[in-house]
Amino acid sequence: MEQRVLKMKDAKTREMDGKKYLEGYFAVFGEPYKVWDGWIETIERGSFVRVLSTGEDVKVLWNHDSNIVLGSTAAGTASLKEDDTGLFGIVEINQNDQDAVNAYYRVQRGDVDGCSFGFDIARQEDWWDEEGIYHTKIMEVDPLYEVSPCTFPAYASTSISARSREQLKEAKNKFDAVREKKRNDWRSAMKRRLKGE
Repeated sequence: MEQRVLKMKDAKTREMDGKKYLEGYFAVFGEPYKVWDGWIETIERGSFVRVLSTGEDVKVLWNHDSNIVLGSTAAGTASLKEDDTGLFGIVEINQNDQDAVNAYYRVQRGDVDGCSFGFDIARQEDWWDEEGIYHTKIMEVDPLYEVSPCTFPAYASTSISARSREQLKEAKNKFDAVREKKRNDWRSAMKRRLKGE
């Protein structure tokens, strides 16, 4: 499972008809995100359309903690939709759940403004730029496991950082191998041309 942790856009709380809601964008399209030094990623519009259309349950967790479930799309206590900006979510706070109430007030005060989502990449594009920066563009997410308001809008977990570093290393090795093959193919072609073949 991949995770991206970033600042939640338009994070806010609201009350209506005696109910409390937490809402905001859990992913924003087209905004460059630094996964790791030397690795920049963006999420493309349309990345969530298919996975959201399946109706599969997506949990809203607190800090990726599966013991603190703020809401569920299957239960109707949370909703997610893709619009022109990104992945927008609303969760109805269970006022009988102290963890959920605490989460609500932490966001309301502005103490917590990060968010994250756990997912697998179904389709992506990747390339290296002239400055040696690796770029990935997520084109489709499937499945989408969960979204979470998060305390730190950055990679705080060592295991996540280590995995990101390994993924970048693997991508670099793959890129170097492809580039070396192209160089060898070009050299072979030039030698053949010089020999008049």
